[in-house]
Parts: sequence; structure tokens; C-alpha cells
Amino acid sequence: MPQQQIAILRALQLGDLLCAVPALRALRRARPDATITLIGLPWAGDFVRRMPYVDDFMAFPGYPGLPEQPLDFARLEAFLANARARHFDLAIQLHGNGTLTNPLIAMLGAERCAGFFPPGHPCPDPATFLPWPEDLPEIRRLLALTRHLGMPDCGETLELPILPEEQQAFSELLAGLPIGKQGYVCIHPGARLATRRWLPERFALVADQLAAAGRRIILTGSLDEAPLTAAIREQMRAPAIDLAGQTTLGTLAALVAAAELVVCNDTGLSHVAAAVGTPSVVICSGADALRWQPLDGERHRVLWFPVPCRPCAYKECPTAHECAAGIGVEAVVDESLSLLSSPRENHHAAA
Repeated sequence: MPQQQIAILRALQLGDLLCAVPALRALRRARPDATITLIGLPWAGDFVRRMPYVDDFMAFPGYPGLPEQPLDFARLEAFLANARARHFDLAIQLHGNGTLTNPLIAMLGAERCAGFFPPGHPCPDPATFLPWPEDLPEIRRLLALTRHLGMPDCGETLELPILPEEQQAFSELLAGLPIGKQGYVCIHPGARLATRRWLPERFALVADQLAAAGRRIILTGSLDEAPLTAAIREQMRAPAIDLAGQTTLGTLAALVAAAELVVCNDTGLSHVAAAVGTPSVVICSGADALRWQPLDGERHRVLWFPVPCRPCAYKECPTAHECAAGIGVEAVVDESLSLLSSPRENHHAAA
């Protein structure tokens, strides 16, 4: 009997994919012999090669109305032809409420489709589609769908496996850093949207206070965020190690795993910290904290002002910087020192 072919559409960023890991794990446990293909953004091939719940990868070529990937009509036509040639038995839409992505998933030519649909709209198939649950955290929202498909949950913990060669590369990187026997804190001031970034001068003040508490400070970010980390380093009184643009996904994960603490905006690194079990303080402005905050509120402290801002979830927020200004340095420092003084337990047991 031929293997079942299953496609998963989630053409989103790192944090989004990490939040999907519990659903992918439930799918793999329920369909151990299936070939599972992730349809994701071009970078996500790196995610797939380290994730035991996915077998194959198709790069998403963009689609009208979806902002994550510039649309290339020629590549879209070739992509759809390739998908149809694979004869998927099931195509699962894990990319939003389905307004734009359900027509796309239907174009893959799968025998059956599954996913979410907007409440109040016609249901494509009651056996395989769920109304989009507005008020669930993202991890539990996706698990609600796999559960609806008859796939029992296998826990809510996130995972980001680090490959042996990446662990070796991290060890070599760490050996060249002036850390000694001190523990270190990762400060990650960037975010894809500028409206989700806390004030750089406040990150500098937090970093100085954590350095005064005896920790080395490592600034992390992408190459595009190097000007931001450089500006924070220049504003600090204490020395800092700036690794912006100098890590791969795997070495960044290893760096975070060995850190005592992460302080970051509500961005992908928050989910990396959750996946590798490192405590974090997450500053949330211009984002939907109720949807995206880590589930373990003791290990991961999320700060927002004055309340989680639901309307900011999908657009640039004109008042996000006002919200960010309301999150004070002392609140971030207090939560950071509280976590640094707490014993670090196995994150899978604690989640």
C-alpha cells in the first residue's frame, strides 16, 4: 500500500513554525508512515532538515494577498503543477483563518483538504475544517485542528533540535568570546516590525543593570539588525558582545540554550527560548500577547502595557511606541533578576 502523502501549508516566520511543532508532533504520531511535506517560506528548508516530524519541503512562491513572500506568478504556476503531481491525500491549512489560504490549499489538488475557516462563512468540510478560534493561544489553536482530525495531542512543548555540527560550531564560537566562567544573558532588541521593538535606550539600561548583577551581555540579531545592536552597545556603560549577523539558526539556538536568560521583544527569539528551555522576559508592544506569549508563564515573563492589544496583531500599530514607552526598565530588570535567581528546571517537565 503506498504511503499517505500529507501537505502542511504554513508559509510563515520562525516563531510561527515553532508554535506549530506540537501540531506537527501530533500529526506524525498519528500518521507515522505518512510522508509529510511542509510548504513554507524559502528559509524554512533549514527548519525541516532538523525537525523529525516533517519529511519533505516545498518552497512557497507567494500568493495574492499574502505579504510574507513576494508573488512570482511563473513560480506559482510551477509550484501548483508540482503539488498536483505529488497527489497529496491530505492538505492541511495551518496558515491563518483561511480567508486567503483556503482557496490556495484547494488548488493543490489533494484528495481532501483541512484547516480553519472564518466564523460565519461557509464551512468547506465539517469533518476536516474548524471555525477559526479567536481566543486561543496559537499553539492550542493549531492543536484544536489536529484534535478535530482525530490526532491526539502529544504535549504542548516546543522543540528546536540543534544538529551536531551546529553544536560544534557554537562551541568554537563560544571559545573565542571573552566570557570566562561568567554566565551570560542574550539581549535581542530587534523584531520584524519596527512597531514591535522596545526603545533601544531602555534595552541598553536593562543590559547595564544585568551586567552590574554579574552577567556578561550578548547582543543578538540578524545582519539587518546590526545597526540596532551597535547603537545599543554604544549606549551601554558596560561592555557587550555583539553577535548580530554572526549566527546561523542552529548556532543561535545553541547560544540561547546555554544562556541564563533572554530579554527580547515579542518576536521569533521568544519562541526559540521556549523551545530550548531558557527563561525569558518578553516585551510585548504592537502584538497580540494573548495569542503569542509562551504558555509557561512562570519561566517566560511577558510584559505589556496596559493590557494585551488585540487589534495590533496583523498590522502596523500607530500607538505601539506609546505602549512600549509604558513598559518601564525597572519592570524588565525586576523580572529578569527574579528569573536569574530561580533554579532552572527541565523545560519539558515544566511546560
